[in-house]
Amino acid sequence: MATIERFEDMAVWQDSRHLVREVYAITGRGARSRDFEMRDQLRRAALSTMTNSAEGFERGTNPDFVRFLNIVRGSAGEVRSLLYAALDQGFIEETTFNRLKEQTELVSRRSAKLVHYLASTSAAGCRATRNRPLTAQPR
Repeated sequence: MATIERFEDMAVWQDSRHLVREVYAITGRGARSRDFEMRDQLRRAALSTMTNSAEGFERGTNPDFVRFLNIVRGSAGEVRSLLYAALDQGFIEETTFNRLKEQTELVSRRSAKLVHYLASTSAAGCRATRNRPLTAQPR
């Protein structure tokens, strides 16, 4: 199994980073770039998925990590909801919507699997810290 020693090693963080890149790309041009509220909220929610997975990992305790991963899931849901609004307003095409919706669902699934893994290792008395890295990366 892969060892996760830095937050950059986590698949959920990598997927969140990809989501942020995509959201910034679609909100940086056209009519959607001028709807400042929609643009800013989409960007903030996407950024939240990336930053909260990193912050939770760096906290060094499973309870903190789980709490931040649950925030990641909530933020991914927020992005997904905003994507529906963007689609309904004609700001994005259906193909773009589907691609980004899939990415948010991937972030949600990965964070949920990591929460499940952390819960099972907590029950076994194991704890992930910066000094004792995670020994698995749920896929």
